[in-house]
Amino acid sequence: MFVGAVADNFDERIEQKIFHCEIVVDNERVSAETKAYKKIPVITNFVDENGVDRMKEMIKENYDRIKAEAKQIVADELQRIKDDPDLCHLLPKEE
Repeated sequence: MFVGAVADNFDERIEQKIFHCEIVVDNERVSAETKAYKKIPVITNFVDENGVDRMKEMIKENYDRIKAEAKQIVADELQRIKDDPDLCHLLPKEE
C-alpha cells in the first residue's frame, strides 16, 4: 500500500510524500497517442423504436432467464442422478 499524494495531471508537480520517486511522463507522446484514439463502436443499442433506453430491463430479463435456466439444469441433473441406480447414493436420503 502506498501512502502519499498523486497529481491528477501529468504536468502538475507536487511535493513528494512518503514514497521517494517521481513518475516521468512524456506528455507529447501521451498527447499524440490520445489524439490517435478511435471511438469505441456501438455493438448493442438498447434504445427502442420510441427512443426509450431499455438497457436495465433487458439486463434484468436476461438475468432472470439465465437464473431460471440454471435452476432448471440443477433440477434436471438432480432428477437424473436420482433415477440412476449407480448415482442415487450420492444424494442425501429423503426423510
